[in-house]
Amino acid sequence: MNSPVANVKLVWFVPREALDATRQAVFAAGAGRIGEYERCSWYVAGTGTFLGGEGTDPAVGERGREERFAEIRVETVVPTERLADVVAALRETHPYEEPAFDVYPLLDL
Repeated sequence: MNSPVANVKLVWFVPREALDATRQAVFAAGAGRIGEYERCSWYVAGTGTFLGGEGTDPAVGERGREERFAEIRVETVVPTERLADVVAALRETHPYEEPAFDVYPLLDL
């Protein structure tokens, strides 16, 4: 992929017990490199919420009931050309039916 943005920031939300598995997967797919450093990330604890509708099969909680639970917000950098592979790795290892994640372009200053 040829893009004016060389890197993006990937942010995802995951239960603590799946933190290491998702980090390992995205790093193996090409995320987390800053200069000569590898496996770079940042994370913090918070509370996630959701209300599963008809046809959902939540990994935690119950369909039709608003749920609140402890999650970790994880951030790392990803070269734009590796983004599709990194997101695929995240989806493959994430325990949620619909993992929540964001992608932000990073300016090369």
